Amino acid sequence: MAVPQDLFYTKTHEWISLNEGIATVGITDFAQNQLSDLAFVELPEVGIEFQAGDEAAVVESVKAASDIYAPVAGEVVEVNDKLEDTPELVNNDPFGKGWLFKLKVSDESGVDDMYDADSYEELCPSD
Repeated sequence: MAVPQDLFYTKTHEWISLNEGIATVGITDFAQNQLSDLAFVELPEVGIEFQAGDEAAVVESVKAASDIYAPVAGEVVEVNDKLEDTPELVNNDPFGKGWLFKLKVSDESGVDDMYDADSYEELCPSD
């Protein structure tokens, strides 16, 4: 299971990278592995505002559908349109080309409640 050291993580298996007030959001390698092959990704609309913990997107696989939660409060400024035609990017590259959406963060202190890589790894059950 890949857990990049430079990201922040939630207990619901989302990750963010923070760059100049913009949070890129995706699901972790652990989450995509649990879901298996993604068949569909429903992304939020640009301009929608979320509070931390709000349902923001949905990913569906042959196994199940899973809600994706906004890890921090903010406004959606970009979505990964490539996932409409190629949702498997989330499986193949969850921390790169498989990102889901970007938020203009309204309160960066929300990151303080997230896990670093080592703490997140401890949270995930091992096989």
